Amino acid sequence: MKKLNIYNIVRENVKSLTPYSSARDEFKDFDTDMVFLDANESPYKNGTNRYPDPHQNRLKTQIAKQKGIKKEQILLGNGSDEVLDLIFRVFCEPNEDNIITLPPTYGMYKVLAGVNAIENREVWLTADFQPDVNAILEQIDSNTKLLFICSPNNPTGNAMHGEVVESLLYQFHGMVVIDEAYVDFTGTSSWINVLDRFPNLIVTQTLSKAYGMAGIRLGMCFASKEIIRILKKVKPPYNVNQLTQDQALLGISNQDRVSFNVQEILSERARLFNALGKLDFVKRCFRSDANFILVRVDDANLRYQQLLREGIVVRNRSTQPLCENTLRFTVGTPEENKTLIEVLKTLE
Repeated sequence: MKKLNIYNIVRENVKSLTPYSSARDEFKDFDTDMVFLDANESPYKNGTNRYPDPHQNRLKTQIAKQKGIKKEQILLGNGSDEVLDLIFRVFCEPNEDNIITLPPTYGMYKVLAGVNAIENREVWLTADFQPDVNAILEQIDSNTKLLFICSPNNPTGNAMHGEVVESLLYQFHGMVVIDEAYVDFTGTSSWINVLDRFPNLIVTQTLSKAYGMAGIRLGMCFASKEIIRILKKVKPPYNVNQLTQDQALLGISNQDRVSFNVQEILSERARLFNALGKLDFVKRCFRSDANFILVRVDDANLRYQQLLREGIVVRNRSTQPLCENTLRFTVGTPEENKTLIEVLKTLE
């Protein structure tokens, strides 16, 4: 694609911003045994009396090593939702700019557009849940700043075709944000690997799914050094707390455990897919590249309530475009899936 000047699509007020400089920016070696009297903290040691590293350097170093990129290409946030909000605040002028989302998809894109007073132009996925390139390009104008692609997609579960996404990266002259929350379940490579080819590409990931750390709220953003530098202008100084940083370091260091859990989920996903397909009230099981399966049933409201009465909570996605009478089943443990299958077989 032709050379993209990122600053042409950054908000004017953000261009002139200087990031807030905390005490831990002025003196960076806070792991050293020093007498710290600079940040108005409590001097009484309890494990959390000091402010955390505002740049999460130890954690970023480990993530960069695992992902095969530079530390300067990483921004960490209080969950992926904070990262997405920062992207809105950098690139979209309230009450002026617009974004494009591809329903059915992750609902926070629409929520964040509303919060930031940005028009959300919805272009439905095709019948096979893929982006409609021509329809997307028809919605673009000079104020279209962001395109959100969830791959694998939530709630449909499928990964987007690589050639389709690449076509959009070439033709869309705003920022393309690829949400890879479920990428670890696909068996394919991440779009992180082509960041150097596409200056308008931002990739987000999370520790909430494959890494099993939803409770610590750690979202990851990967982009060019220039984009990360701009995003850091609007990032709160201590947005990732010390407990989260410590737990994340422990979690990502145990790759054997993560790999084992992912493989078991993939095996269980196949077992659950086969079992669901044999039920009379199931009309279709949609192929999944994630840790869940979207299923079309005869009456989603009825089946949801029946499962609830048996102590099983699933997600009714019937209100979403193209998802009439669908339930979304997260793949549980082998024991949980066995219980689910047994209960489903008793429903009339």
